[in-house]
Amino acid sequence: MTVDLGFVQKCESWLLESRFFPSKVGGKPAWLDLKNIPGEKDLQCDYCKEPCIFLCQIYAPYEDSEDAFHRTIFVFICKKAECSKLNENGNFKVFRSQLPRTNEFFPSEPPIEQNDWRPDISVDRWIKTCYVCGILAPNHCSKCKSVNYCCRAHQIYDWKHGHKETCGVNQSVAKTMYSEFLLPEYEIVMEKDNTEDKSDANELTAEEEEIKKYETMVQKGEAGTFQNQDVEKELLSMANQQEDQVFSKFLSIVDKFPDQVLRYDRGGNILFISPGSKIDEIPKCSECNGDRQFEFQIMPQLLNFLNFDIGLECVDWGILAVFTCKKSCILKKKYSMEFIWKQDIVEDNSVDTS
Repeated sequence: MTVDLGFVQKCESWLLESRFFPSKVGGKPAWLDLKNIPGEKDLQCDYCKEPCIFLCQIYAPYEDSEDAFHRTIFVFICKKAECSKLNENGNFKVFRSQLPRTNEFFPSEPPIEQNDWRPDISVDRWIKTCYVCGILAPNHCSKCKSVNYCCRAHQIYDWKHGHKETCGVNQSVAKTMYSEFLLPEYEIVMEKDNTEDKSDANELTAEEEEIKKYETMVQKGEAGTFQNQDVEKELLSMANQQEDQVFSKFLSIVDKFPDQVLRYDRGGNILFISPGSKIDEIPKCSECNGDRQFEFQIMPQLLNFLNFDIGLECVDWGILAVFTCKKSCILKKKYSMEFIWKQDIVEDNSVDTS
């Protein structure tokens, strides 16, 4: 099985609307289920408690499942620098949505890629969305009553950045104003990578096994039992070499396609960027309590395409790995939270014994 690589490119904005089932970065989400979308509480950052904004989405149907004929994974991020914590994922949210081929929103036949094709297929036909970020909006401007918001924070932001002047005017005119609140919008195009040999991607080397044994002893307070301090020094040296090897392997694979922003490998293996902070246990699916599997990872190259003028100068990641229900089970919540794991590059090369 080959890995699919994702690359960003500019395209006409209408091609990134829900009616064309896009994979995309930035802007507002192109929702799949058009009337049961997540709201402020669903998307709250674990740290600042404000709603995360849209980062990207991947259209990834299960070809052998009628219930997941249409299927999209949505990723959201808190753009506050102080919420970006080393090897922690509380500033990210991931949701899975899926629909059968016959559903109330989309025709069963493939879309025709023309700007005038089915403009009626829109989330605004079904529900009110936040003018600032595009999620569920239960509130509106008390003055004009025509602009909707997901939370007070976004209403205040919009008031300070344009709505104060446009309140009460024709909103079709007001909505042409550019919002710097969102990330730049791109299409994600996928291409096959037939160059990588993944046969040993998750195998531990003898050195890795020794390092894991040493780290376990440290955690148990047994590391001091080494009679020969040279053994401990050798293991620390091996850990440093291993980190160099993992990062070197990462670079050697990525350098074949240096602009890749995403690697899609459902049921496959993560391309690690560091030997530390590897995930040990993946939470069960919140819908069916079944196993989750790795589906794709977001690469650090995506940061090169984001707008650093909106407060993202300290938002960073090494890789973001997304895990989803292995069965892609039928959803009760319509947008079910999945699991994202963040691995950073630790500058300090010493063994992490915490």
